[in-house]
Parts: sequence; structure tokens; C-alpha cells
Amino acid sequence: MFGADVLPVIDLGPLRSGGKADIKRVADEMGEAAREVGFFYVANHGISPALIESAYGAAESFFAQPDDVKRAYYIGDSLNHRGYVPFTEKGDYADEVNRNYEAFDLALDLPHDDPDYLAGNLLLGPNVWPELDGFRERIGAYYASISSVGLKICAALELHLDLPPGDLTKQMTKPISQLRLLHYVRARGTTESKSVNMGAHTDYECLTLLHQRQKGLQVMTRRDEWIDVPVKPEAFIINIGDMLEAWTNGAFRSTPHRVLNLSPERFSMPYFVAANYDTVIKPFPSLISPNNPPKYEGFNAGLHLERMLLRDFPYLRERRGERIWSATTDHEGPVQNPFEKRMNGVRAD
Repeated sequence: MFGADVLPVIDLGPLRSGGKADIKRVADEMGEAAREVGFFYVANHGISPALIESAYGAAESFFAQPDDVKRAYYIGDSLNHRGYVPFTEKGDYADEVNRNYEAFDLALDLPHDDPDYLAGNLLLGPNVWPELDGFRERIGAYYASISSVGLKICAALELHLDLPPGDLTKQMTKPISQLRLLHYVRARGTTESKSVNMGAHTDYECLTLLHQRQKGLQVMTRRDEWIDVPVKPEAFIINIGDMLEAWTNGAFRSTPHRVLNLSPERFSMPYFVAANYDTVIKPFPSLISPNNPPKYEGFNAGLHLERMLLRDFPYLRERRGERIWSATTDHEGPVQNPFEKRMNGVRAD
């Protein structure tokens, strides 16, 4: 058991250079944290502080530009959900009373002749790259490094779960993983510094790797209490997402979290590890037994993410029915995420 207000810090060094016993120990440490709280830190992850700072610098340079320059890369002008997300593009979260952030969204950078992109897939294709000196090179290098760490963590969790090697990672060969560059700003006139900037939610994918330099992130415990996640610049924060909770038949926990307005300005760079678009997420057979029957019906990874983005992005709701939609055109009314039901007093575990 982990402390109610302390997240474990796990050293990933053995995943790169340790023996089998050390690798298994680290895998089990992450697995236990994934079961208990769904959040933990990883240190000694192999991404240099210089690369992290370089990526932050690129993000800060982009967000410091005039509004009309940033809007030239507006995400609503893309065919595959890439680009600038302005302050006005607000999601639907009940407690988001002072939401004031902008973002830049990227993903696996595929060529313009990629067949899925040409077929109109909303989540696959080329990135939108600003004409900003060094941005593409710096963010591209960061994406490559953090995606590699994400795969290593998934491979270790396979080991913890006694899954055959590749059961997770072979479903991540052309993933719908996303990187978000986030710039939070406390709105002028906000008198309560602890008001919510990004409302309570779970992450939709398998894992999230987050580096933060300013405090503000909070996690909901099993006692339905919010706790602060301290800043540890040397570590990444890892949390379990919806897809991995379902894949593990509830063994791992997709934990609600939110961001408070504790600083006048806050930058963060979450990377969301996801499966391939067409992967069917359903409990692994080895994690099902007479005493532990399936808790989740199978769902398509790409369609789940599309439905959640429909909730988060007004421009997508306005464009419902265009070529970008593969399966959400028949959806009417507010989109609800079943993995967030524990925030409403109903436990999913």
C-alpha cells in the first residue's frame, strides 16, 4: 500500500541496463502503483534535462507569438486534429470554472500520402509544424524520446501482468498517441488562486507521461479526496488511462485528476501513450477467470478517442458529419466518459 498523500518514485534505470530480477522488480513496482493509485513518478528515465528544457523553450517561443500568428495553425483548419488550440476552444467539464489555457497538439508524424490519412482518418497523418526556428527539430526529438520511454514502461507492465511479450506493444506500431504542449494562464480578475483551470477527468489512452515545472496537478484518491502532486523536475509523472484500465480488466486504475490555478502561468507537456487506431480494447483473456469475469465490453481505441475529443473540442461538434468522422456521426447529445463515473460517487472498481 502507498501513502494516501504520497506517490511512489520508481527508478527506471534497470529497464535499460539491469538483469532479469531487477527488471522484474521495477515492473512490479510500477504495476503495484498502477493498481493502487494509478499515478506514480519515474526517475532515471533516460531523457536528458537539456532535451526537456529545449522542448519547453520551443513551446514557450510558440505561445509567446501574437495571437494572429498562432491562429494561422488553428487545429480546426487541419484534417487530422493537429495544431494550435486557442483559449476559446473549451471542453465540457463541470468544475472548470476558470478554464484559461491554450495548447498545441501533435502526434505520430506520418507522410501526406499515408493511406489512413488519405482515407480521412481523424487521428492519423502529418503534423502541423509552425514556421518557427528550431520548433520542429526540438519538439520532434522530444516526441521520439518520450514515446520510446512510454513503450519501455508498457513492456514492463506486460511483464508484471504475466502477459506474453508484445501483447501491449505490438498494438502500438502505428499509435494514435498524442503530445500536448500546454500553456495555462490564470485569468485576470480571478480572485481564488486555487480555482480549477482544467476540470476533473481521466485520460483516454493507455498511459500519460507528464513533465511539470509548476505545481497545480491534483489526483483523486480512493477516498475521493484531492491531493497535490508535488513538482519533481528530475522525474516524469505517469498515470494510467482508460484503455489500460479496460485492457487489464480493472487491475490498473484510470484515476481522475485536474489542474488548479496556483500560478499566474504554467507550462506542461503531457504525452499520451495509445494503441493503434483499429485495436479492439478488451480484457486480456489471461486476466479473466471465474472469480474475475470481464468487467468491460470491447471498444475500438480510435473511436473511443474520437468520442472523447468530440466532448473536448467545439470545432469538432460544429463539423460533425464531415469526412473527418468515422463513427461518431450518429451520436447526439453530450458525450459521457464511463471511466469518469467514479467522480460522481460511483466506483468503477
